[in-house]
Amino acid sequence: MTVLTKTRPARKTTAPSVPATMRAAAIERFGGPEMLQVVELPVPTLDPGEVLIAVHTAGVGSWDADMRAGWSPGGKPRFPMVLGTDGSGHIAAVGSRVRRFHSGDAVYAYSFDNPKGGFYAEYVAVAADKTAPVPEVLGMKEAGAIPTTGLTALQGIDQALHVKRAESVIILGASGGVGTLAVQFAKLRGARVLAIASGDDGVKLVRRLGADVAIDGHHEDILSTAREFAPDGIDAVLALAGGPALDQCMEALNRSGRLAYPNGVEPEPRKRRGLRVIPYDAVAGVTEFAQLNRAVTAAKLRVPIAAAYPLQDAAEAHRRLAERHVLGKIVLRVR
Repeated sequence: MTVLTKTRPARKTTAPSVPATMRAAAIERFGGPEMLQVVELPVPTLDPGEVLIAVHTAGVGSWDADMRAGWSPGGKPRFPMVLGTDGSGHIAAVGSRVRRFHSGDAVYAYSFDNPKGGFYAEYVAVAADKTAPVPEVLGMKEAGAIPTTGLTALQGIDQALHVKRAESVIILGASGGVGTLAVQFAKLRGARVLAIASGDDGVKLVRRLGADVAIDGHHEDILSTAREFAPDGIDAVLALAGGPALDQCMEALNRSGRLAYPNGVEPEPRKRRGLRVIPYDAVAGVTEFAQLNRAVTAAKLRVPIAAAYPLQDAAEAHRRLAERHVLGKIVLRVR
Protein backbone atom coordinates (compact mmCIF):
# COMPACT_ATOMS: atom_id res chain seq x y z
CA MET A 1 0.00 0.00 0.00
CA THR A 2 1.33 3.43 -0.91
CA VAL A 3 1.57 5.79 2.05
CA LEU A 4 1.76 9.58 1.67
CA THR A 5 1.70 10.57 5.35
CA LYS A 6 4.68 12.17 7.04
CA THR A 7 6.36 11.45 10.35
CA ARG A 8 7.83 14.68 11.68
CA PRO A 9 11.51 14.35 12.61
CA ALA A 10 13.14 15.39 15.81
CA ARG A 11 15.43 18.12 14.48
CA LYS A 12 17.99 17.36 17.14
CA THR A 13 18.34 14.57 19.63
CA THR A 14 20.83 13.64 22.30
CA ALA A 15 23.25 11.22 20.69
CA PRO A 16 23.86 8.11 22.80
CA SER A 17 27.37 6.80 23.19
CA VAL A 18 28.52 4.88 20.12
CA PRO A 19 28.90 1.13 20.68
CA ALA A 20 31.77 -0.93 19.30
CA THR A 21 29.51 -3.15 17.19
CA MET A 22 26.23 -2.84 15.30
CA ARG A 23 23.60 -4.89 13.49
CA ALA A 24 23.75 -4.77 9.71
CA ALA A 25 22.07 -6.56 6.80
CA ALA A 26 25.01 -7.82 4.76
CA ILE A 27 25.94 -10.40 2.14
CA GLU A 28 28.85 -12.82 2.35
CA ARG A 29 28.67 -13.60 -1.38
CA PHE A 30 26.66 -12.59 -4.42
CA GLY A 31 23.27 -14.17 -5.05
CA GLY A 32 19.54 -13.78 -4.52
CA PRO A 33 17.64 -11.97 -1.75
CA GLU A 34 18.31 -14.88 0.62
CA MET A 35 21.98 -13.79 0.73
CA LEU A 36 20.98 -10.84 2.92
CA GLN A 37 21.52 -11.79 6.56
CA VAL A 38 21.60 -9.67 9.71
CA VAL A 39 25.06 -9.91 11.27
CA GLU A 40 27.10 -8.17 13.97
CA LEU A 41 29.84 -5.92 12.55
CA PRO A 42 32.22 -3.28 13.93
CA VAL A 43 30.88 0.28 13.81
CA PRO A 44 32.79 2.12 11.02
CA THR A 45 35.63 4.41 12.07
CA LEU A 46 35.68 8.03 10.86
CA ASP A 47 38.10 9.85 8.60
CA PRO A 48 38.52 13.57 9.33
CA GLY A 49 35.96 14.67 6.71
CA GLU A 50 33.27 12.12 7.57
CA VAL A 51 30.24 11.91 9.84
CA LEU A 52 28.87 8.85 11.63
CA ILE A 53 25.10 8.56 11.24
CA ALA A 54 22.88 6.52 13.54
CA VAL A 55 20.56 5.30 10.79
CA HIS A 56 16.81 5.75 11.17
CA THR A 57 15.61 4.75 7.67
CA ALA A 58 17.50 3.27 4.71
CA GLY A 59 16.33 3.47 1.12
CA VAL A 60 16.04 0.27 -0.93
CA GLY A 61 16.69 0.64 -4.67
CA SER A 62 17.06 -1.51 -7.77
CA TRP A 63 20.78 -0.67 -7.78
CA ASP A 64 21.06 -2.41 -4.38
CA ALA A 65 19.64 -5.58 -5.91
CA ASP A 66 22.08 -5.28 -8.82
CA MET A 67 25.02 -5.10 -6.39
CA ARG A 68 23.66 -7.98 -4.34
CA ALA A 69 23.49 -10.07 -7.52
CA GLY A 70 27.06 -9.34 -8.56
CA TRP A 71 27.32 -5.93 -10.22
CA SER A 72 30.30 -4.05 -8.88
CA PRO A 73 30.48 -0.32 -9.75
CA GLY A 74 33.94 0.01 -8.18
CA GLY A 75 36.86 -2.32 -7.69
CA LYS A 76 37.00 -5.79 -6.20
CA PRO A 77 34.18 -6.20 -3.65
CA ARG A 78 34.94 -6.87 0.01
CA PHE A 79 32.75 -9.17 2.08
CA PRO A 80 30.79 -8.96 4.24
CA MET A 81 29.21 -6.24 2.09
CA VAL A 82 26.62 -3.89 3.62
CA LEU A 83 24.26 -2.56 0.94
CA GLY A 84 22.35 0.73 0.80
CA THR A 85 23.23 4.00 -0.95
CA ASP A 86 21.09 6.41 1.07
CA GLY A 87 19.12 7.02 4.23
CA SER A 88 18.35 9.31 7.14
CA GLY A 89 19.31 9.41 10.79
CA HIS A 90 21.00 11.48 13.48
CA ILE A 91 24.65 12.46 13.72
CA ALA A 92 26.39 10.19 16.23
CA ALA A 93 29.93 11.55 15.78
CA VAL A 94 31.87 13.87 13.47
CA GLY A 95 35.37 13.75 12.02
CA SER A 96 38.02 16.21 13.17
CA ARG A 97 37.57 18.53 10.17
CA VAL A 98 33.75 18.63 10.16
CA ARG A 99 32.17 21.93 11.25
CA ARG A 100 28.76 21.82 9.53
CA PHE A 101 27.23 19.15 11.77
CA HIS A 102 27.05 18.31 15.44
CA SER A 103 25.98 15.26 17.42
CA GLY A 104 22.22 14.82 17.40
CA ASP A 105 21.51 16.71 14.13
CA ALA A 106 18.81 15.15 11.92
CA VAL A 107 20.33 14.45 8.50
CA TYR A 108 19.89 12.53 5.29
CA ALA A 109 22.73 11.40 3.06
CA TYR A 110 23.86 9.68 -0.15
CA SER A 111 26.96 7.54 -0.53
CA PHE A 112 27.26 5.27 -3.55
CA ASP A 113 29.60 2.26 -3.38
CA ASN A 114 30.88 3.26 0.07
CA PRO A 115 33.95 1.14 0.97
CA LYS A 116 33.00 1.45 4.66
CA GLY A 117 29.56 -0.04 4.09
CA GLY A 118 26.08 1.17 3.25
CA PHE A 119 22.92 2.23 5.05
CA TYR A 120 21.50 -1.25 5.78
CA ALA A 121 23.05 -0.91 9.23
CA GLU A 122 22.62 0.80 12.57
CA TYR A 123 25.55 3.12 11.78
CA VAL A 124 27.13 4.39 8.55
CA ALA A 125 30.18 6.59 7.93
CA VAL A 126 29.58 9.12 5.12
CA ALA A 127 31.52 12.06 3.71
CA ALA A 128 30.15 15.23 5.32
CA ASP A 129 29.69 16.89 1.91
CA LYS A 130 27.28 14.13 0.89
CA THR A 131 25.12 14.79 3.97
CA ALA A 132 22.46 17.46 4.54
CA PRO A 133 19.99 18.61 7.20
CA VAL A 134 16.56 17.00 6.86
CA PRO A 135 14.15 19.55 5.29
CA GLU A 136 11.49 20.77 7.73
CA VAL A 137 8.66 19.49 5.50
CA LEU A 138 9.88 15.87 5.65
CA GLY A 139 9.72 13.20 8.30
CA MET A 140 12.66 10.90 8.95
CA LYS A 141 11.10 8.00 7.02
CA GLU A 142 10.44 10.14 3.95
CA ALA A 143 13.88 11.77 4.14
CA GLY A 144 15.51 8.34 4.26
CA ALA A 145 13.71 7.35 1.07
CA ILE A 146 14.82 10.18 -1.19
CA PRO A 147 18.51 11.18 -1.27
CA THR A 148 19.26 9.10 -4.39
CA THR A 149 15.86 9.43 -6.03
CA GLY A 150 15.45 13.09 -5.12
CA LEU A 151 18.82 14.13 -6.54
CA THR A 152 18.17 12.05 -9.67
CA ALA A 153 14.69 13.52 -10.20
CA LEU A 154 15.62 17.15 -9.58
CA GLN A 155 18.81 17.07 -11.65
CA GLY A 156 16.93 15.43 -14.51
CA ILE A 157 14.32 18.20 -14.50
CA ASP A 158 16.68 21.13 -13.82
CA GLN A 159 20.23 20.35 -14.98
CA ALA A 160 19.65 17.84 -17.79
CA LEU A 161 16.38 19.09 -19.32
CA HIS A 162 16.27 22.71 -18.04
CA VAL A 163 12.49 22.49 -17.87
CA LYS A 164 10.74 25.86 -18.24
CA ARG A 165 7.31 27.17 -17.40
CA ALA A 166 4.51 26.05 -19.75
CA GLU A 167 6.65 23.42 -21.47
CA SER A 168 5.14 20.00 -22.11
CA VAL A 169 7.04 17.19 -20.38
CA ILE A 170 6.61 13.43 -20.46
CA ILE A 171 7.84 11.51 -17.43
CA LEU A 172 8.16 7.85 -18.33
CA GLY A 173 8.20 5.60 -15.26
CA ALA A 174 6.30 8.24 -13.30
CA SER A 175 4.97 5.96 -10.56
CA GLY A 176 8.39 4.74 -9.39
CA GLY A 177 10.75 6.13 -6.77
CA VAL A 178 12.33 8.74 -9.06
CA GLY A 179 9.24 9.39 -11.18
CA THR A 180 6.89 10.31 -8.33
CA LEU A 181 9.33 13.04 -7.29
CA ALA A 182 10.07 14.16 -10.86
CA VAL A 183 6.34 14.79 -11.45
CA GLN A 184 6.29 17.17 -8.49
CA PHE A 185 9.53 18.95 -9.44
CA ALA A 186 8.33 19.43 -13.04
CA LYS A 187 5.09 20.95 -11.74
CA LEU A 188 7.14 23.15 -9.40
CA ARG A 189 8.88 24.55 -12.50
CA GLY A 190 5.50 25.30 -14.09
CA ALA A 191 5.53 22.53 -16.70
CA ARG A 192 2.56 20.64 -18.10
CA VAL A 193 3.17 16.99 -17.22
CA LEU A 194 2.09 13.86 -19.05
CA ALA A 195 2.89 11.00 -16.66
CA ILE A 196 3.36 7.47 -18.00
CA ALA A 197 2.74 5.21 -15.02
CA SER A 198 2.28 1.51 -14.29
CA GLY A 199 -1.16 0.10 -13.49
CA ASP A 200 -4.41 1.79 -12.50
CA ASP A 201 -3.06 2.38 -9.00
CA GLY A 202 0.06 4.04 -10.43
CA VAL A 203 -2.08 6.31 -12.63
CA LYS A 204 -4.19 7.37 -9.64
CA LEU A 205 -1.07 8.04 -7.58
CA VAL A 206 0.63 10.35 -10.09
CA ARG A 207 -2.61 12.24 -10.65
CA ARG A 208 -2.74 12.91 -6.91
CA LEU A 209 0.85 14.16 -7.13
CA GLY A 210 -0.09 16.76 -9.74
CA ALA A 211 0.26 15.23 -13.22
CA ASP A 212 -1.96 17.02 -15.74
CA VAL A 213 -2.59 13.78 -17.65
CA ALA A 214 -1.66 10.25 -16.58
CA ILE A 215 -1.96 6.94 -18.41
CA ASP A 216 -0.92 3.32 -17.93
CA GLY A 217 1.99 2.84 -20.30
CA HIS A 218 1.40 -0.91 -20.50
CA HIS A 219 -2.17 -0.71 -21.77
CA GLU A 220 -2.78 2.73 -23.30
CA ASP A 221 -1.54 4.40 -26.49
CA ILE A 222 1.26 6.74 -25.46
CA LEU A 223 1.80 8.36 -28.86
CA SER A 224 -1.82 9.30 -29.51
CA THR A 225 -2.19 10.60 -25.94
CA ALA A 226 0.98 12.68 -26.32
CA ARG A 227 -0.20 14.18 -29.61
CA GLU A 228 -3.50 15.14 -28.03
CA PHE A 229 -1.69 16.56 -24.99
CA ALA A 230 0.76 18.61 -27.10
CA PRO A 231 -0.37 18.92 -30.76
CA ASP A 232 2.88 20.71 -31.72
CA GLY A 233 4.99 18.01 -30.10
CA ILE A 234 6.38 17.33 -26.65
CA ASP A 235 9.18 19.62 -25.46
CA ALA A 236 11.03 17.22 -23.15
CA VAL A 237 11.06 13.62 -21.96
CA LEU A 238 12.56 12.30 -18.72
CA ALA A 239 12.98 8.58 -19.37
CA LEU A 240 13.15 6.42 -16.25
CA ALA A 241 12.41 3.24 -18.23
CA GLY A 242 13.30 1.93 -21.67
CA GLY A 243 11.76 -0.27 -24.35
CA PRO A 244 8.79 0.26 -26.69
CA ALA A 245 7.17 2.86 -24.42
CA LEU A 246 10.28 5.02 -24.71
CA ASP A 247 10.24 4.66 -28.50
CA GLN A 248 6.71 6.12 -28.51
CA CYS A 249 7.77 9.00 -26.27
CA MET A 250 10.63 9.82 -28.62
CA GLU A 251 8.24 9.83 -31.58
CA ALA A 252 6.12 12.41 -29.75
CA LEU A 253 8.94 14.96 -29.34
CA ASN A 254 8.91 18.15 -31.41
CA ARG A 255 11.86 19.14 -33.62
CA SER A 256 13.65 20.99 -30.84
CA GLY A 257 12.72 18.44 -28.18
CA ARG A 258 15.20 16.82 -25.84
CA LEU A 259 15.35 13.60 -23.88
CA ALA A 260 17.26 12.88 -20.67
CA TYR A 261 17.76 9.62 -18.82
CA PRO A 262 19.80 8.55 -15.78
CA ASN A 263 22.56 6.12 -16.64
CA GLY A 264 21.37 2.59 -15.91
CA VAL A 265 18.09 2.80 -17.83
CA GLU A 266 17.89 -0.26 -20.08
CA PRO A 267 17.65 -0.57 -22.96
CA GLU A 268 19.24 2.82 -23.54
CA PRO A 269 17.40 5.20 -25.87
CA ARG A 270 18.43 4.78 -29.50
CA LYS A 271 19.92 8.01 -30.76
CA ARG A 272 18.07 9.67 -33.60
CA ARG A 273 19.24 12.33 -35.98
CA GLY A 274 18.44 15.82 -34.74
CA LEU A 275 17.33 14.66 -31.28
CA ARG A 276 19.20 15.78 -28.16
CA VAL A 277 19.75 12.77 -25.89
CA ILE A 278 21.24 13.57 -22.49
CA PRO A 279 22.46 10.76 -20.21
CA TYR A 280 23.36 11.82 -16.68
CA ASP A 281 24.32 10.62 -13.21
CA ALA A 282 22.97 12.07 -9.98
CA VAL A 283 25.60 14.20 -8.27
CA ALA A 284 25.73 14.60 -4.49
CA GLY A 285 27.45 17.52 -2.80
CA VAL A 286 26.81 20.52 -0.56
CA THR A 287 25.44 22.63 -3.44
CA GLU A 288 23.33 19.80 -4.85
CA PHE A 289 21.75 18.97 -1.49
CA ALA A 290 21.02 22.67 -0.89
CA GLN A 291 19.21 22.77 -4.23
CA LEU A 292 17.29 19.63 -3.31
CA ASN A 293 16.31 21.02 0.08
CA ARG A 294 14.96 24.21 -1.52
CA ALA A 295 12.96 22.26 -4.10
CA VAL A 296 11.61 19.80 -1.49
CA THR A 297 10.41 22.72 0.63
CA ALA A 298 8.97 24.75 -2.25
CA ALA A 299 7.09 21.74 -3.64
CA LYS A 300 5.91 20.62 -0.20
CA LEU A 301 7.12 17.28 -1.48
CA ARG A 302 5.07 14.16 -0.92
CA VAL A 303 7.09 10.96 -0.78
CA PRO A 304 5.13 7.78 -1.56
CA ILE A 305 6.37 4.82 0.50
CA ALA A 306 5.41 1.52 -1.12
CA ALA A 307 6.48 -0.59 1.87
CA ALA A 308 8.59 -0.29 5.03
CA TYR A 309 10.39 -3.36 6.41
CA PRO A 310 12.39 -3.80 9.62
CA LEU A 311 16.13 -4.27 9.13
CA GLN A 312 15.92 -8.00 9.81
CA ASP A 313 13.55 -8.34 6.84
CA ALA A 314 15.93 -6.83 4.27
CA ALA A 315 15.73 -10.01 2.20
CA GLU A 316 11.95 -9.69 2.08
CA ALA A 317 12.31 -6.07 0.95
CA HIS A 318 14.46 -7.28 -1.96
CA ARG A 319 11.88 -9.93 -2.85
CA ARG A 320 9.24 -7.19 -2.94
CA LEU A 321 11.54 -5.10 -5.14
CA ALA A 322 11.83 -7.99 -7.59
CA GLU A 323 8.06 -7.99 -8.12
CA ARG A 324 8.63 -4.79 -10.15
CA HIS A 325 5.29 -3.06 -9.54
CA VAL A 326 6.55 -0.72 -6.83
CA LEU A 327 4.77 2.62 -6.42
CA GLY A 328 7.21 5.07 -4.88
CA LYS A 329 10.01 3.73 -2.69
CA ILE A 330 10.67 0.74 -0.46
CA VAL A 331 12.53 1.47 2.80
CA LEU A 332 14.05 -0.33 5.77
CA ARG A 333 13.21 0.78 9.31
CA VAL A 334 16.49 0.62 11.18
CA ARG A 335 15.44 2.59 14.28
